[in-house]
Amino acid sequence: MHIIPAIDLIDGKCVRLTQGDYNQKTIYNEDPLAVAREFEAAGLQRLHVVDLDGARGGGIVNHKVLERIAGGTSLHIDWGGGMKSDEDLRIAFESGAAQVTGGTIAVKQPEVFLGWLERFGAEKIILGTDVHGDKIAVSGWEEASDRELFEFLADYVAKGVRYTICTDVSKDGLLQGTARELYGRIRREQPGVQLIASGGVTDTSDLDALQAIDCFGVIVGKAIYEGRISLEALVEYQN
Repeated sequence: MHIIPAIDLIDGKCVRLTQGDYNQKTIYNEDPLAVAREFEAAGLQRLHVVDLDGARGGGIVNHKVLERIAGGTSLHIDWGGGMKSDEDLRIAFESGAAQVTGGTIAVKQPEVFLGWLERFGAEKIILGTDVHGDKIAVSGWEEASDRELFEFLADYVAKGVRYTICTDVSKDGLLQGTARELYGRIRREQPGVQLIASGGVTDTSDLDALQAIDCFGVIVGKAIYEGRISLEALVEYQN
């Protein structure tokens, strides 16, 4: 299983939100590159970076931070947050992203997202399936769509999606455990998709459960920053 630490960006700083609420923001470090280097030094190989400014406003904002992290580490970076145009993707890839996640765009402008899949290939494009209840959440989780998760995911898998990051918004940032039943159902219904679980990882029992259902990867954020799981422990789970 791939262990993927998370860096969320607001104003170029490393922050965490609780349940996606921009009013519940904690700044953990002014220098995201320093944080990324700590992850790399511990032996982790991947990094999940979310441009929260971009997610809220639509369009890439913190690409200079991406450029610094990509230039200052050898981490495999997946980048997301407000990606809405071919130009946004061009900037993200040129700034060093290995993969780009599209969520809101896949709901609101599916023809654009499918164009990305065709142009860049399924290895470079991740479908963001952020879910609130059973509906896909969009626009930095500030808006609910009318798309039901499992139908939405099945539709895109049939059209060539190979990777999805699924975040249960109700779990994110609370340190109360992951949505294990949700991820288990995704693995049963879509065994061919590479599932990256996100939200709520609190301790190693969550990692054990996700590893047991053969998740491709798991994103860990607040549990690292709050000292609930050590980087040394995370490395033990890594492929």
